[in-house]
Amino acid sequence: MAVYTELTDKALAELLTAYDIGTAISCEAIAEGVENSNYFLQTQKDRYIVTIYEKRVKESDLPFFLALMTYLAGAGIPCPVPIARRDGKLLSQIANRPAAIISFLDGKSIRRPAVQHCYALGEALAQFHLASQNFTQSRANALSIFGWQKLFAECRTQADELHPALATDISKELERVTKAWPQNLPQGIIHGDLFVDNVFFMDNKISGIIDFYFACNDALAYDLAIVLNAWCFEADVNFNITKARAIFDGYQSIRPLEQNEIDALPVLASGAALRFLLTRLFDWLNHIDGAFVQPKDPIDYLRRLRFHKNATHARDYGVGL
Repeated sequence: MAVYTELTDKALAELLTAYDIGTAISCEAIAEGVENSNYFLQTQKDRYIVTIYEKRVKESDLPFFLALMTYLAGAGIPCPVPIARRDGKLLSQIANRPAAIISFLDGKSIRRPAVQHCYALGEALAQFHLASQNFTQSRANALSIFGWQKLFAECRTQADELHPALATDISKELERVTKAWPQNLPQGIIHGDLFVDNVFFMDNKISGIIDFYFACNDALAYDLAIVLNAWCFEADVNFNITKARAIFDGYQSIRPLEQNEIDALPVLASGAALRFLLTRLFDWLNHIDGAFVQPKDPIDYLRRLRFHKNATHARDYGVGL
């Protein structure tokens, strides 16, 4: 979450006239994240999140995201639900940007998840993958392997300003990963952005999964690779294999992995690291002045990528140990 577009008192009051959720008591900006503008809204009736969609989120994709959240909540996945307007629509407009009001989830993210949190995450991710199998809508992953070259082309000439020989390193890794990218893995809806701050806990149990705005159709094991990158590297960028093993144990207690998924883990993890290296590099080089958000360091993911390059087997990630 982040803030790029200001939600004025006048705009908020006008927005709320379209909903049956009462008048505002308070409305505060939320600084975390990098993609959309978000506000915590307290009304006479309940607590909500107001999201103004920015940057990479295409308005044409929003019906998919909102329908997916509604479907998953109905299937028992703890996720926020879009609030319908009086006219039945889920989308509004704020400052010429699409916007929605979403239900508020109790709980909080854990900055340094322990092993039990990782196991719970694995279970929840598998439950999400299974629950979404019957969701009838689909969305291609614009930030999977076919989108990386285009993204790199937009950053290549400036990449070395951030880190020596970064452009060369990325180019070599793109070539390596593209050649090795697995085919015919089990497919489905993936979350695509399941970082630590997108999972809420209460009493060490998951109370909510948020930010579905990268959800799409892709290899289910690729979602696990994203989670490996986001949850299993410590502050010094050393890989915590104990946490990784807990994630896989939790996941496979619900949905056992196929052998081709297990074999593909090293290259999938490399691809996930490349994806976030490139998007963070783009955000770093194209930071919006005055935006209430700090771009995240792309080099963290270069260090993760180096680990994955040296991994030769799923055992390096705790699978099969």
